[in-house]
Amino acid sequence: MNKMLLTILSVVVLDAAGTGLVMPILPELLRSVAHTPDLGWRYGAFLSLYAALQFLAAPVLGTLSDRYGRRPVLLISLAGGMIDYAFMAWAPDFWWLFLGRAVAGLTAANASVAAACLTDITPEEKRTRAFGLLSACFGIGFILGPVIGGVLGTVSVRAPFVAAGLLVMVNFILALAILPETRSVRPERLDPAAFHPLAPLRWIGAFPVLLPLLLMSIILSMVGEIGGTVWVLYGQDKFAWDTATVGLSLAGFGLFHALAQAFVAGPLSERWGERRALIVAIICDSAAYIAIAFATRGFIAFLLFPLFCLGGIGQPALLSMMTQHVGADEQGRLQGVLGSLTSLASVIAPLAISEIYFASRSIFPGLVWVLGALLYLACMPMLFATRRKTADA
Repeated sequence: MNKMLLTILSVVVLDAAGTGLVMPILPELLRSVAHTPDLGWRYGAFLSLYAALQFLAAPVLGTLSDRYGRRPVLLISLAGGMIDYAFMAWAPDFWWLFLGRAVAGLTAANASVAAACLTDITPEEKRTRAFGLLSACFGIGFILGPVIGGVLGTVSVRAPFVAAGLLVMVNFILALAILPETRSVRPERLDPAAFHPLAPLRWIGAFPVLLPLLLMSIILSMVGEIGGTVWVLYGQDKFAWDTATVGLSLAGFGLFHALAQAFVAGPLSERWGERRALIVAIICDSAAYIAIAFATRGFIAFLLFPLFCLGGIGQPALLSMMTQHVGADEQGRLQGVLGSLTSLASVIAPLAISEIYFASRSIFPGLVWVLGALLYLACMPMLFATRRKTADA
């Protein structure tokens, strides 16, 4: 593994660890600064603010990384993260936290820029492997982060945010000192229209073959939100899991996910092609969703980890397919659009999923899993449509 790739992946691990580190203690911090035990609308609004602003800003930052280089945009993004964690570690009241979160949302481009960097330095036939490693590093970070955050949270409600800020600072220094620019750029006058948040979405319309791929990416993101939204609730309601079992299930899922992304996604795609790898992922994930919806014993959920995690190779394969339809000078814009759409799914999907789950919990708690499997069916005609358009081109 070359030094440039190792540096990019290290940045991703530290970034994910910093994000995961604060999650166990975030509700307690919000209660303490809001001076109320009932978070009400505050928790959802706090999370949605970040995703909503990222939806607006990510395409613009991606375009800027195409014009002025990946490195400066990544450094700006890391600086925004440091500001956010500083606000969390210091903020005396709720609205100061909101201000820090707004800055983080407007500058959040770490994942998009890291993906663009990998595209710059990786040949097309190896990109699924590279994106799989990227996803695996996110998984490793999210395994380590909550464990560290939970331990530090017993010391002080602010300690995890100080630690997260220090991690981002290390990230910033690492990127500043070691990470080179991954693409040659000639600074040029940028059209002010590029700063319109919807301009990159209009730009994507010039690539008809990308539209069904983008729709599939949205579907995969929305289906992926089901587990993140109801996994803990479902385990407690259906299988009577205690806190320790929930934690073990999350750690086990993260471990299997990282292994699948790192060691299965690339070889499978290189051997069978991205399209077939994506079909395998959809079939495996759908089977896992149906199985857990009708499972009657908690151990079955643990046995389904391999199927769930094979489903996770779909996004790297899909991302690799999309990068092949865009030129080298527009990869950052593409990653920005993808980050924007993922953020939009992160705002909308959890609200719909939670409403469906709570409405059906007393009758059939597995309904959301079945609906997720059915939603995957919409990807199949899109895959065939993409194949026809690629052949015509």
